[in-house]
Amino acid sequence: MDMQPEHIAEFLTRHPNFFNDFPTLLAELHIPHPHGTHAVSMSERQLIAMRDKVRMLENKLAELIQFGEENDGISEKLHALTLALLAARTPLDIIAALALHLREGFAVPHHALRVWNLPADTTPGLTDPVSPAVRDSVAAMAQPVCGALAVNDADDWFGEVSPHLRAFACIPLRPTPAAPPVGLLVLASEEAKRFYPSMGTLYLERLGQLVGAALARMQG
Repeated sequence: MDMQPEHIAEFLTRHPNFFNDFPTLLAELHIPHPHGTHAVSMSERQLIAMRDKVRMLENKLAELIQFGEENDGISEKLHALTLALLAARTPLDIIAALALHLREGFAVPHHALRVWNLPADTTPGLTDPVSPAVRDSVAAMAQPVCGALAVNDADDWFGEVSPHLRAFACIPLRPTPAAPPVGLLVLASEEAKRFYPSMGTLYLERLGQLVGAALARMQG
């Protein structure tokens, strides 16, 4: 009587000591090689499966190490920016520190910054008026928005380079996670895949809080 493969698998699962009772079967049974055309014994097949699993785990470990190293690098760069912002004494200092670290540390080629918690004449460009619609859009952002430009009015903030930009990260500037935004930072790139909708935003959120807190110090 022919048995279904499912029945055989179920039997072996229910009887884990089967091959202990019949040890010679491991050497006598031959099955197709998973990476070729010749047959191998079951014990050899198990060894191949173990090697494949080890290789997969090694690749996964290498990937995790790479991610860890990348995150360490980002944390170091964010720490350096934090120190620069702590040393800032004026809004111009904040602008200069942010521009330097975005360009040199994070390799972000373009950015635009607008705030609405400072006197209008504090720094031209930084405190240029923004519409209520922009403020409402930024206030509605629970986290940074990446990919297409989420705030249409911000397209004009980049000047003549604007037509060449393909990817954006709109970052609300909140001094604390629960605070209303005091402004908006927009990162931009000509590379379409630099900022994308499904990317992680943890470090972008921290960047927004750092810049927001630095700007809040200048208020009043």
